Amino acid sequence: MDHKEINSLGALKASGYQSKSIKDELRSNLIINIQNKKTSFPGVHGYEDTVIPELERAILSRHNINLLGLRGQAKTRLARLMIHLLDEWIPIVAGSEINDDPLAPISRYATNLIAEKGDDTPITWIHRDSRFSEKLATPDVTVADLIGDVDPIKAANLKLSYADDRVIHFGMIPRANRCIFVINELPDLQARIQVALFNILQEGDMQIRGFNLRLNLDVQFVFTANPEDYTNRGSIVTPLKDRIGSQILTHYPDTITIARTITEQEAKLDSRQSNAIKVPSIVKDLLEQISFEARDSEYIDSKSGVSARMSITAFENLLSTAERRMLQANADSTTIRFGDFTGIIPAITGKVELVYEGEQEGAASVANTLIGSATKTLFNSYFPKIEKLEKQNVETPYQEIIDWFFEQSGFELHNELSDQEYQEKLDSIEPLDKLLQKYHPDLDIKESYFMKEFVLWGLVEHKKLSKYRLSKGYRFNDLYGSYISGL
Repeated sequence: MDHKEINSLGALKASGYQSKSIKDELRSNLIINIQNKKTSFPGVHGYEDTVIPELERAILSRHNINLLGLRGQAKTRLARLMIHLLDEWIPIVAGSEINDDPLAPISRYATNLIAEKGDDTPITWIHRDSRFSEKLATPDVTVADLIGDVDPIKAANLKLSYADDRVIHFGMIPRANRCIFVINELPDLQARIQVALFNILQEGDMQIRGFNLRLNLDVQFVFTANPEDYTNRGSIVTPLKDRIGSQILTHYPDTITIARTITEQEAKLDSRQSNAIKVPSIVKDLLEQISFEARDSEYIDSKSGVSARMSITAFENLLSTAERRMLQANADSTTIRFGDFTGIIPAITGKVELVYEGEQEGAASVANTLIGSATKTLFNSYFPKIEKLEKQNVETPYQEIIDWFFEQSGFELHNELSDQEYQEKLDSIEPLDKLLQKYHPDLDIKESYFMKEFVLWGLVEHKKLSKYRLSKGYRFNDLYGSYISGL
């Protein structure tokens, strides 16, 4: 059926078109996708066995849906992806404010027009991309915004009394008839506004001022809510919760691999950054591990959550830090260094809610602690474990490196070193070469320098070396040698 050729009610009837509710549209198109093994929610990772099956079951059940989870868990993205389960085009009565179905009109405007023109009633077609409406719940949202109000200007222009329902100005929900309507952060909506949604969800009738409109609205509601809001700012009133068919819990990525996939997909990088800056695989693991550490940190409010956006913006900052260093050196390319991680601190400090202990430490200090904790956690995946209490006279793989630092007065790595100077500095620690040769013999030469620095930071976190922050980099020492040489 070519919708472009059908522009009147008579032609629509002749074509054999049959009306379908939006929930039936979603359901029938999802059934086709499931049968054809086609994913309905592309680009959403880590939910394949948890959230997505629950969401699909809710759509098959024709439920209104509440996505409940902490920030940065792709709740809004899931709602927006539901657009692709709608039919590509649907007909509406031309000029209708509320997308009236020509075969089942509900507004006074559409019913009057069809009564007057019959099969000659003009119809237009709307694309599925226009059938999505979204409202962020804020305390200033009114019933008039969502549902509607009497419009005195319309009454004056049409010379109608306020008793005539044609003077009503429809709000966002009636205008989203036959659409997906998303209310983000539902608990932030005042209780009296939530109450106004009861009848729309259950019976489809609305009350505007003195009018009791029985408009059988056809809306797929998707709500998103953060459990933190239940305690801090508002809550979802119980009768409204009762009218939402399915509540689906979202979650953060379970593994670093999934988290990496999300970050690489979402990070907005300039092509010059991608081409000129080499990012070793361990760098991406370390970046994601920082978020995992933050979610378990005693300094960070776990109820608030740590958004996936933290890793994404941190990755963008990390590449920009390396790019700035590369530009200052007039170089054409570079590789990420451990020192570049100082550049991600602004991406962390703005993304975490600190508890009292965290406030006492300070946001930047907490960010540095997270980088250190991530290094310590990841170290055991790449090198032999460092025991807290080591047996006497047992040679460890790291003893030669520690001895090297004992004999040196202080080893400094400055941020603005050129790549050649930076590599020469790290090459001067000969025991590092031996360690890498033993445990990572196949490592790419460019990635090996980050790994060398990673070893030094790992030894610092395991209290085998000490480091000091300089204005332009870091100094590494052994734990006691500087004290002894001072004596």
